[in-house]
Amino acid sequence: MTTSILRLLSFVFILGAIFSPAEAQAPPSQEPVALQPGDLVRVVIWREEDLSGEFPVDEAGSVIFPLIGEKQVAGIPLRELRTALLEEYRIHLRNPSITITPLRRLNVLGEVNRPGPYEVDPTTNLIGVVALAAGPTTSGDLRRIRVLRDGRVVQDRVAAEASLSSLGIRSGDQIMVGPRSWLARNTPFVVSVLLAVPSVVYTITLIRQR
Repeated sequence: MTTSILRLLSFVFILGAIFSPAEAQAPPSQEPVALQPGDLVRVVIWREEDLSGEFPVDEAGSVIFPLIGEKQVAGIPLRELRTALLEEYRIHLRNPSITITPLRRLNVLGEVNRPGPYEVDPTTNLIGVVALAAGPTTSGDLRRIRVLRDGRVVQDRVAAEASLSSLGIRSGDQIMVGPRSWLARNTPFVVSVLLAVPSVVYTITLIRQR
């Protein structure tokens, strides 16, 4: 009986090794945030609602801002961009106060409750991105997140704590949340089988002895 139980436990252990997810990649170091083609930039100018809003970054890396016109923004650190915009707007406004927020346009798919397109601050981590999609489903596993670009997987099993900017995620990318492993989804069943094994083996042994 003991041998049979040990064999079954070994089998379950092997299943766990096969179906359990690999360790997620460590979060890369944080990179300075800058706008990229395809992004949106949210501009808020205090007491100037007509000049505030969300503006697209075109393929050339430019944005057309109200009042000051087209400006090159791609690749410029946000602090420098804000300083440049302040100088431009000071020509037209008195003591302007400006807040700039870059937004990546992403699709969040897979095991999430509300899959679809989202506009996300690149300093947000993947946990925050999934939260925007109403969190993972009961089958979702945050250790199984993939990043797809143009239909190809460019990053697999990325750390959910990593920010979009540190991962180099661009507008147009897809964040795919994968399902939990077979063993994780069927743990109650496996446990119930293991608990039943001793009594089953004992019963079979008694029958054979008769």
